[in-house]
Amino acid sequence: MTQAIVVTATDTDVGKTVFSAGLVRALDGCYWKPVQAGLADGTDSETVRHLSGLPDDRILPEAYRLHTPASPHHAAAIDNVVIEPALLDPPPCDRRLVIEGAGGLLVPLAGGLLFADIFARWHFETVLVARTALGTINHSLLTIEALRARDIPILGIAFVGDAVEESERTICAIGRVKRLGRLPRLDPLDARSLAAAFAANFDPADFTP
Repeated sequence: MTQAIVVTATDTDVGKTVFSAGLVRALDGCYWKPVQAGLADGTDSETVRHLSGLPDDRILPEAYRLHTPASPHHAAAIDNVVIEPALLDPPPCDRRLVIEGAGGLLVPLAGGLLFADIFARWHFETVLVARTALGTINHSLLTIEALRARDIPILGIAFVGDAVEESERTICAIGRVKRLGRLPRLDPLDARSLAAAFAANFDPADFTP
C-alpha cells in the first residue's frame, strides 16, 4: 500500500511547491502532482525536480497535463479533456510519496468534484501550507474547518514567509493543529539553500509514520 502525504494550501502561490520539494528531499521519497494546469512557464514537477535534486524516476508523471494556467476544471474544458476521478488514484511507489494538490483545498477538478473530495477518498495525512502575511488567520482556519468537515487527517500546518509569531500561534491554537515549522523566503532559492532551510526549520520525524 502506498504511504503518502498530501500537501495542500490555503491559496495559490503560497509556497506549496517549494515546501513539497523540501519535504520530498528530506524524506528521500517520490513526488506526484496529479493535475498540472499551465505548461508554458514550466511545471511544478520540473520545479520539484530542480529544487529537490532527486532522480527523474522519483518525479512521477502527472495524470493530467493541461495547457491553460487556470483552475483545473476550466483548463480541462478549454483543452476538451474530461478529468476522470478513477485516474487520480496515487501511482505505486516503494518510498514515501508526497502528493501536491493545485491551488487551495476547494479547487474544482470537474463538475462539482473538488480536490478535497479526492483527498477525502484517499484519507492520507495532509499538510496545510499557509502564508504568514495578513489574512492568513482567516484563510487557514477556513481551510482547517473544510478538512475536518470531510474527515481528512491533518498532520499539521507549515508556514511560508517571514515570521509572524502572533498569527502562527493563533492559527494553531484556535485550529488545534500542530505547527510543523516555517520555511523562510530564500534568496537564492536552489536545492542547496532549500535543503539547509528545511533541515533547520522542520523535524523529519513529524512526517514519518
